[in-house]
Amino acid sequence: MKSAIGLLELKNVARGILVADSMLKSANVELLLAQPLCPGKYVVMVSGDVGAVQSAVRSGKEIGQDGVVDEFVLPNIHSSVFPALSGCTAITALNALGVIESYSVASAITAADAAVKAAAVELIEIRLARGMGGKSVVLLTGDVGAVTAAIRTGSEVIRDSGFLVDQIVIAAPHKNLREAIDKPFW
Repeated sequence: MKSAIGLLELKNVARGILVADSMLKSANVELLLAQPLCPGKYVVMVSGDVGAVQSAVRSGKEIGQDGVVDEFVLPNIHSSVFPALSGCTAITALNALGVIESYSVASAITAADAAVKAAAVELIEIRLARGMGGKSVVLLTGDVGAVTAAIRTGSEVIRDSGFLVDQIVIAAPHKNLREAIDKPFW
């Protein structure tokens, strides 16, 4: 994997496709994701060397103008983020459960990356604005102290953006909730 990823989240699909094209033409980056999300938004994610990703995101912002909802450049994303984005994680046990809910895709990924770097937790899933009115959700598990620290850190990095909806920690999820989480959550 390249050393950095960058993401732009846009208000509409047409502008999103134009931004994706601009980002790919402006720098030597690899397209990881370019797709519509609820409610009619569009997300573009690229990877590459840090400078190239910064250049691509800058170019995309110029084209996206006021259509840009949120963005990030993460130089060293945690390796567990990508499996969580695709819902392909293998959780060994559901201990304490932590949830961060946000109004944007970029803020959810940023929060998940910060959370998993802050404490010894496992990401369960990062659900990106599909069928949830444009919101995104991060689910993670681990010992209650680690989950509490991870949720605190993940929430703090996005709090000032105004995109944080809520965050919770359940120290001992009910057996039936555990069974539901062990299955595909969504």
